Amino acid sequence: MKIKVGLFCLALGMQSSIAIADVEKARDLMESSQFEEAMQELLPFARSGNADAEELIGVMYAMGLGVERDDIRAFDWYLRSSLKGHPGAQSGIGWYYEVGRGMPTPDLVRAYAWYVLSAIGGDPDAAISQEEVIKKMTQAQIEQAHKLIDDYKSWIYPLE
Repeated sequence: MKIKVGLFCLALGMQSSIAIADVEKARDLMESSQFEEAMQELLPFARSGNADAEELIGVMYAMGLGVERDDIRAFDWYLRSSLKGHPGAQSGIGWYYEVGRGMPTPDLVRAYAWYVLSAIGGDPDAAISQEEVIKKMTQAQIEQAHKLIDDYKSWIYPLE
């Protein structure tokens, strides 16, 4: 039984290494403006739950890179990645809420909450965004945001 478990873990590790390499290949394709090829590389990994691939697809839809700009799809891909703890995607979600793009109105409470979660995850720009959005908020909004942060933090970052 130990051998089977060990082989499974080894295979899983190899799959993880392959996925990382292919996501990096897609990132390289994006940097060389080969967006359609990048999307083809990313989709299988994103559909299988790879947070990095999901975040990059979110970027592509948010900026219209190789696809028609689509704020609803961008937000959705960012959200999938965000819930897995991807700090870049969390900042993307915060930005969408802050400016209200693709939404009826901005939502500063959720923007602030996602920026804080992103900062916890290690996004160096999130703290700056957090500082800027809090300037626009009331004390009641800040308190409401901290309730959301507590709810999400324990789920996204259970070891914090």
